[in-house]
Amino acid sequence: MNEPFRFERQSWDRGFWLVAGGDEAGRGPWAGPVFAAFVVLPRECGIKGIDDSKKLTRGRRIELYSRIRESAVCFGIGSATSAEIDRINILEATRLAFARAFEQLHPLPDFVLLDHLKLPWLRISSLSITKGDTLSISIAAASILAKEARDRHMEDLDKKFPGYGFASHKGYGTIRHREALWALGPCPIHRYSFKPVKKVIESGKPHETLF
Repeated sequence: MNEPFRFERQSWDRGFWLVAGGDEAGRGPWAGPVFAAFVVLPRECGIKGIDDSKKLTRGRRIELYSRIRESAVCFGIGSATSAEIDRINILEATRLAFARAFEQLHPLPDFVLLDHLKLPWLRISSLSITKGDTLSISIAAASILAKEARDRHMEDLDKKFPGYGFASHKGYGTIRHREALWALGPCPIHRYSFKPVKKVIESGKPHETLF
């Protein structure tokens, strides 16, 4: 990230004061909620190494997760369940997760930077940036909060729904997850509207289920 505050500085120069970055985690998995986060970083942020969460090791992400939460002017983390994803689709559920995260921001920002997404409910100025999590430090910080919060949640769900390997693959479509899904059948946190899960349901084959 060559100029991590470039988009934030452009917003400040236009007269905006509190600039929030927003990003999500978990749009693609077959199971579990989708998470979203907003972060307003201080203008003189001294945290080193903030970057797109996908580029970071888990250990580094855990360290930055704590530092961002401690240093942020404010932050919010929201989610939408797998049932909500099935009911309103993944895009609208992602927007719902963002709305829940936004409600937690105090003070409220006056400008929002987003990673290639538009939020129709947002009533303040915003900018959607392609590959924003690699170009804006605020969006990158939000990606870290959303990713780490979701990973921890999936690790907790692994204890409630054992046998699927949620702690390791976090609900994504790995070979292990596919095999467990066919062996056990879907569990309550699977996204029944997603094709791989729907295929198991529609197969007509008997599946043993733990639930």
